[in-house]
Amino acid sequence: MDNRNPDVDAWLDNYENPQRQLVADVRAFILSLDPGISEAIKWQAPTFMYRGNIASFFPKARKNVTLMFHQGASIEDSTGLLEGDGEVSRVARFLDAQDFEAKKAALEAVIRNWITSKA
Repeated sequence: MDNRNPDVDAWLDNYENPQRQLVADVRAFILSLDPGISEAIKWQAPTFMYRGNIASFFPKARKNVTLMFHQGASIEDSTGLLEGDGEVSRVARFLDAQDFEAKKAALEAVIRNWITSKA
């Protein structure tokens, strides 16, 4: 992954959470979707960007991996992956590796819809 940021590598190395491996798996998957996706540590958490902030991990979640989509309300999501009813943000939750595997296509669709909307 050429778009991997060493600052996020270091954050993940020091991340003490039972969901650490799942966070790493979600990260790798998102970065693999498009070489234009970048990442940085913002708000003390890994954040994905493509012509704006896409989503950030919620690092305090311990029972699942929570990914907050900063402008999730404006992203096309016909799969129902994104949860919430606020005016701006939405979240995606992955309970475990099996749940993530089942939701990968939906996550890819949401990320690609973001990219398409920014083209």
